[in-house]
Amino acid sequence: MARPKTASRTVDNPPVTDVTLQQVLDAVADPIRRSVIAQLAGAGHDLICGAIDLPVSRSTATHHFNVLREAGIIRQHYQGTTKMNGLREDLDERFPGLLPAIIDSCVRENTQAVPA
Repeated sequence: MARPKTASRTVDNPPVTDVTLQQVLDAVADPIRRSVIAQLAGAGHDLICGAIDLPVSRSTATHHFNVLREAGIIRQHYQGTTKMNGLREDLDERFPGLLPAIIDSCVRENTQAVPA
């Protein structure tokens, strides 16, 4: 008997046309989420959830990743069984200049928060 094929895992990233400015602003109001944005921007490539250093529990981190994804700031996808996170550059189509300004602010804030 043949083994049933398993469906590939997918993540529901919202279409950029469904993203609202209110969602984006609400998402970046939290310092943990701003840290995620700064770390993704600093890496310059997609990262697994565990590679992003956060001072919260795993379940709380999952909540923050979901808020960022639902707000259209990050996109998530599976690479095998690993969930990858990256910044969504297509948000600039919906709100020109907003994502680069958010990234710049988050990176500056995150850099200043690190003790010398």
